[in-house]
Amino acid sequence: MKVIHISTDDSGGGAARAAYRIHRALMGNGIDSLMRVLHRGTADDSVLVGTPPPTTERLTKALHRRWLLHTHRGWHTDNPILHTFGQIGAGLVDELNTSDADVLNLHWISGMLSVKDIGRLRKPIVWTLHDMWAFCGGEHYASDNTTARFRNGYHIGNRPPGERGSDLNRHTWEAKRRAWARQHFTIVSPSRWLAACAQQSVLFSEAAVHVIPNPLDTGKTWRTIPRKVARVALCLPPDKKLILMGAYGGVDDSRKGGDLLRYTVARVAAQQFGDVELIIYGQGKPTHDETWPCPVHWLGVVRDDRVLALAYSAADVMVVPSRQDNLPNTAVEAQACGTPVVSFNIGGLPDIVAHRETGWLAKAFDTEDLAEGILWVLSDKNRWDKLSRLAREKAVERFSPDVVAKQYGRVYEEVLSSKANFPNKAK
Repeated sequence: MKVIHISTDDSGGGAARAAYRIHRALMGNGIDSLMRVLHRGTADDSVLVGTPPPTTERLTKALHRRWLLHTHRGWHTDNPILHTFGQIGAGLVDELNTSDADVLNLHWISGMLSVKDIGRLRKPIVWTLHDMWAFCGGEHYASDNTTARFRNGYHIGNRPPGERGSDLNRHTWEAKRRAWARQHFTIVSPSRWLAACAQQSVLFSEAAVHVIPNPLDTGKTWRTIPRKVARVALCLPPDKKLILMGAYGGVDDSRKGGDLLRYTVARVAAQQFGDVELIIYGQGKPTHDETWPCPVHWLGVVRDDRVLALAYSAADVMVVPSRQDNLPNTAVEAQACGTPVVSFNIGGLPDIVAHRETGWLAKAFDTEDLAEGILWVLSDKNRWDKLSRLAREKAVERFSPDVVAKQYGRVYEEVLSSKANFPNKAK
């Protein structure tokens, strides 16, 4: 069995890192796996980037992008999350269709495969969802409620009030429905929440949907490191209670809840005056004046897993204040390093955090409850030791590469056994 993973890159964000980890987990379990990317950040020979296109092709694509920007003028949305309208591809359809792959495993493919390209693929497709884009319009994350457009179809009458100009999300969704009408997908979701959204969507209502978490190397990189050692390595204070928050984009990403973090830490600092400090990775120290309720250590953008493992191990607690999230790597990585996680009870976080066993699940967007969880974790040394031990044990049990690779192997075998890859009921 040969699998090609298609991902825009292999290291430039949470989705890319998850895709690469899946690829390496499969290789480690005897599955012939390659990764095809547009931008390679690793030195791994099993990750292929292809040859640069000729000058004329690059110029044609540049002109096409400028034309698309022109057609998008006047479009506005109050949804600050990334939108991708799927009109740009990298010309990979023939390469993928003529490859010797038995299965194509799609991941985050913005700029790599257009909506039409995906409809033209002629090999069995497994699509690992890292956000909601595959079954939405252009939104990578959209409102999740009973009136959500992905559940009811994108109609003129259900456009969100915060949008104006051409309804690009509806046009994109309709383009997907047309281009994929004869395409058969097998969906893998890292979380139960995103799997339910996919199953309830118009586009994937007839697809097989499986829940398989993203893997993590819990043997070498992601392990417990003595707290004193980690703090010395990162020049962090040895005698403070350290709260860690990390996200690509740091606290400026509203979906990741940076504003909610500020309110939460203020409540904690008020009860632990002078004893609590905050660590933030994913962005450097802001250049403008910014007041926080306690001292903040800004680690900047961290791409080295060894440094991240030190940060998790140095912290007393990891807080994930996201408003929407699939299966955030940050929470999984923290638990693998034995650090309890406190988060809101939303999205895929309940798949990671066991309330009062490995951390705390607060009521959605209730910063008082989130602060209570942090204080609960910090207040008892014996309790912390138990939380840390169970967090590590559950991470090894659920997210180890061998565990995840076997689940993917079963999905691939099921897809191939169906020959024509006809859809069947969700599982």
